[in-house]
Amino acid sequence: MYMDQRRASYAIARVLVVCLFVFALMGASSLPAIAAPSEATDSQTTQSVPLSQLADILENDESRQQLIDKLRQAAEPAEAPAETEAAAEEKPAVDLAPAKPRMSFARQFAQTTAAWSEAVSGQVMAGWNKIKSFTEAGSDKRQQAAFNMQVFLQAALMLAIVVGSTIVSFFVLRWLAGWLFGPINRFAAGHDPDSSQLLRRGVAILAGIVIDVAVVLLAGGAGYAAGLFAIGDAGTMGTRESLFINAFVLIELMKVVIRALFAARHDNLRLLNIDARIAGWWSIRLRTFVGVIGYSLLVVVPIVNAQGSYLLGAMLTFVIMGGAYLYALKVIFGNRKLITNRLKDQADQAEVGFFSVLYRLASKLWVVLAVAYFTVLFVASQVDPSGALPFMMSATIQTIAAAAVGVGISGLLSQAIGRRLNFSDSLREKLPMLEARVNSYVPNALQVIRVIILLFVAAVIANAWRLFNLGEWLASDAGATTIAVTIKVLIILAAAALLWLITASVIEHRLSPSTGRGAPTARQETLLVLFRNALAIVIATFTVMIALSQIGVDIGPLIAGAGVFGLAIGFGAQKLVQDIITGVFIQLENAMNTGDVVTVGGVTGTAERLTIRSVSIRDIDGCYHIVPFSSAAVVSNYMRDWAYFRTEYGIGYREDIDNAIYYLREAFEDLKSDPTHGPNILEDMTVPGVTALADSSVNIRVMIKTTPGTQWGIGRAFNRLVKIHFDRAGIEIPFPHQTLYFGEDREGHAPAANIRVVEEAENDAPKALKKRRRGDDASPEETGDAPGD
Repeated sequence: MYMDQRRASYAIARVLVVCLFVFALMGASSLPAIAAPSEATDSQTTQSVPLSQLADILENDESRQQLIDKLRQAAEPAEAPAETEAAAEEKPAVDLAPAKPRMSFARQFAQTTAAWSEAVSGQVMAGWNKIKSFTEAGSDKRQQAAFNMQVFLQAALMLAIVVGSTIVSFFVLRWLAGWLFGPINRFAAGHDPDSSQLLRRGVAILAGIVIDVAVVLLAGGAGYAAGLFAIGDAGTMGTRESLFINAFVLIELMKVVIRALFAARHDNLRLLNIDARIAGWWSIRLRTFVGVIGYSLLVVVPIVNAQGSYLLGAMLTFVIMGGAYLYALKVIFGNRKLITNRLKDQADQAEVGFFSVLYRLASKLWVVLAVAYFTVLFVASQVDPSGALPFMMSATIQTIAAAAVGVGISGLLSQAIGRRLNFSDSLREKLPMLEARVNSYVPNALQVIRVIILLFVAAVIANAWRLFNLGEWLASDAGATTIAVTIKVLIILAAAALLWLITASVIEHRLSPSTGRGAPTARQETLLVLFRNALAIVIATFTVMIALSQIGVDIGPLIAGAGVFGLAIGFGAQKLVQDIITGVFIQLENAMNTGDVVTVGGVTGTAERLTIRSVSIRDIDGCYHIVPFSSAAVVSNYMRDWAYFRTEYGIGYREDIDNAIYYLREAFEDLKSDPTHGPNILEDMTVPGVTALADSSVNIRVMIKTTPGTQWGIGRAFNRLVKIHFDRAGIEIPFPHQTLYFGEDREGHAPAANIRVVEEAENDAPKALKKRRRGDDASPEETGDAPGD
């Protein structure tokens, strides 16, 4: 079915070319003098009366004399302005015209649409006046020029030679170029990394376009050579031949763009990522569409205008372009869902996020853009039939070229954005945050560059369609100022990012324990972190201020306002000022550092974060506290230089105190020999002695000097050893007891306890005990935790 459609399309194209050739020959037969350049110029002048009527006037002596008198009367008033102009030329010219003001985009668009509307209405009124003049003149005054077979055959032969030489040259050159497209296609299909593959394919597509354009230009040159030297006088060419060759070059250049977009035979040279069968379907129809419109507007319509009338040319233009416009709308809306779904599928399959967004945007806007494109083509053909196709071709080529370059560069930037920079292990160890920071800054910078490129592409496309005058804007003060300010702001941002990257890396290098100087102290670490935060605030503030000053904002009032605002904050937020001042003195006095176990404002825990205003503490239960320094009347730090594990052990009143102290020292010796806790013990255990004779125990105080932060772990280990040694020595550690006393009678005898014993029947089966859960008050046998025999 596809081959049948292709054959039908080729048949339609051949019929259209034959029709255009017949139209050209008909125009050549009615104007024999068009072969000479000078005569062609005379034939393009507008005639007020038909040639037959002019011949009748000249044959009659009376009417000829009247015509001569009228011509002289018409020439007399024209002499006076000529003399005035000559006198005016002798005077120095003074340009008093004011400078042309730069118009906004809305005003330019309004003026453009108004001019187009006036041109269309002018064409309609001219056609109507022409019809009225034809009706009033009557059919009896119209005479046809005599048909000259020799002139017709000569014109047909000249045009046929030019057309034939051009077309034959084109097909021969295309056949020769086909030998080059195969290797270029294989070159584009090479397997490389993503960026190299995209660059390789771009180079291949550009090479194919250059070869295709060269073929078109060489074929046009062959046609010009045939017209200038093969026929007629050497060095001269008729208007018909020139019209055809110019039309051929313009149309084939448009087809070059279509072949670049829909390369059906070479998949790797196709700009659009679609199937080859679909590309072939669109390529045939678009090339046929361009050929019909191009040869109609650039060849047939000019000949009809010259040989017939402008009304007939306008009517022919309206019919051809109206039919083409309706056909284009039919194709667009007939394939709307199909193309939209294909674009959405491409968006889902895209590996780069930028292309996914681009495909989704195209799926929503392609119908609007296509309808607008063909609407502009139809309106332009009615306003300016001879310049419509060159304008559309120029605007289309500029749009496609700008979009291709912009999308290609943006695609490369998008791939670069998605990649991470990997540093060496040694550098990562010395600067742990450098890699993450660089991988954060570089993608953001590339995204800004991508946005600037897309904005420039949009400006170029708007300039191509005459919606925005890019050259005038760049030459204006506003354009130069905008570009200069943008470059300055980008330089400022880049310098600020580089400064922050260097300073933060230096601070992190000092904080890293792998720098060769060893790990920094807790005080150095805290101060460096605070300095880094303060430096970030300073750099950000100065960057914003300098950028605003470059944009044109007066930062003097901002600085003054910031001073007044700071003074107001100082009076209204005294607690905040107190927090900051207290925090500064706490840091200067080195009262605490990150990682210390402290008590601040009644909260005890590990200081996890220190700022200039507050401290963040994590307590033993995991609760996170933020304590402002204004509430820190006392700061207790358990991590300074050394610490004590201090506790008291109670023994029974019947125990020997010296014996208990002996076993306490034995437990301490075992603790010193422990490989985990022994290195953290700084001195021998100190036993101040008995501190209290309590209600049920004799309390003995023990003190062990340790490194800071290890006192709690050493205390837990020492308590375990004390219990073990006391149990082995039989030393009682008092604990609460409860005694049951049944009383005595007067004679000193204790009454018998009323205890009832319930015996189980021998024949009764023992009842199964309910297994108790672990953690209840149960024996190991009941819970199943007793060891096996």
